[in-house]
Amino acid sequence: MSTIAAISTGRAPGGIGIVRISGENAVEVGDRIFSSLSGKRLCEIPGYTALYGNAVDGGGDIDTVVALVFKAPKSYTGEDVVELSCHGGLYVTDRVLKAALKAGAVPAEAGEFTKRAFLNGKMDLTSAESVMNLISAQGERAEKIALGVLSGRLFAEIKKITDKLLYDMALLSAWVDYPYEEIEDISPPRLKEHIDESIKNLEKLINDFDKGQIIMEGVDTAIVGCPNVGKSTLMNLLSGTEKSIVTEIAGTTRDIVEDTVNLGGITLRLSDTAGVRETEDTVESIGVERAVKKLEDASLVLAVFDASRPLSDEDHRLIELCKGKKAIGIINKTDLDKKYLSNEIEENFPQTVFISAKTGEGKDDLSSAVEKLLGTSDFDTSAAAVINERQRDCCRKACDALNDARNAVDMGLTLDAVTVCLDSAVESLMVLTGEKATELVVNEIFAQFCVGK
Repeated sequence: MSTIAAISTGRAPGGIGIVRISGENAVEVGDRIFSSLSGKRLCEIPGYTALYGNAVDGGGDIDTVVALVFKAPKSYTGEDVVELSCHGGLYVTDRVLKAALKAGAVPAEAGEFTKRAFLNGKMDLTSAESVMNLISAQGERAEKIALGVLSGRLFAEIKKITDKLLYDMALLSAWVDYPYEEIEDISPPRLKEHIDESIKNLEKLINDFDKGQIIMEGVDTAIVGCPNVGKSTLMNLLSGTEKSIVTEIAGTTRDIVEDTVNLGGITLRLSDTAGVRETEDTVESIGVERAVKKLEDASLVLAVFDASRPLSDEDHRLIELCKGKKAIGIINKTDLDKKYLSNEIEENFPQTVFISAKTGEGKDDLSSAVEKLLGTSDFDTSAAAVINERQRDCCRKACDALNDARNAVDMGLTLDAVTVCLDSAVESLMVLTGEKATELVVNEIFAQFCVGK
């Protein structure tokens, strides 16, 4: 394979910028554009060794850099790798990269460094896929899930299931070929027990997928309510900034104000909306229409009510709009004299909390309510987890094949028929881990990566 190069740090000014070079001629390319102050060349030093000096091109010195050498196979990609750490200016890193390309490297494609790590056996496909999830993690729980997959937890779980199925297939084949030999018991009851156990383990991964996605990807969340119930104050409380304008004038918020926050380990993409009410104001009515549309489209609704006043007709309308949605009833302004005396909100929302958005009292209760409603409170971030639709689809196909195998046993079909079903399940699981993934699938996965990773 060719020697590739790319900028592996973000495309923004920073304290440091890294140009990564990987391939058979990585060290040779590095020596052409790096001059150490000690006079040593990169080809003269062992792996995991750094030299200080200058990056150079035809125009002279580019910048002072630290050159770090990794020798195959003990590198991220499994190839010889040189990393040049320079000052993090966009012009400087671009010029170092151009020097590397002129010295014989070719531009890396999106995700090509991680793709080479997979192809060179440095990681399985599930671990490779988790790299971008780890980079994009916006909270501690999302980071733990991605890091667990990167460290091989999902691969280990799938491998355990696969090995058990392969062992049963071997026993079935031996029984068919040598029916009169003493072979370990593979009677229908025991075979069904093994199949059921595999189905159970795969179904857990499948059923936990949505919860994991909520933690990793976040949730589109709409803050809705009538005018002056404290929606904007709640928005400011959750975002930690004066994101929305707060006044006592009804209809202050006329358009949607957005921000991303982390609550209870879950990323909420918040939208503070206009107060829902009947109005003849043309501009405000557009805001109300957008608020209702945002409520309909949101995956999570925070419906805010005013504890200092009885429920109004507009409050009742809002309750109706929230029916059938994942919605939390938030009874706000508990710091004022309470005039909300009914249980109507509690009866119409699966989760209800009393808070004071002004003082922050009740924020922890809201965090717990969000976790309970979304089902993430009991999600074990240290366990194996499938993290994308491709992986879930492979698990589903394997489950379908195992159910076919179980049905074949129940119907008394030949063991050959059972083996065919088990083989189909194993193939789906090997596609998941990358052991049987096609080149098209692999290319599609890494095309979603950023260049430099």
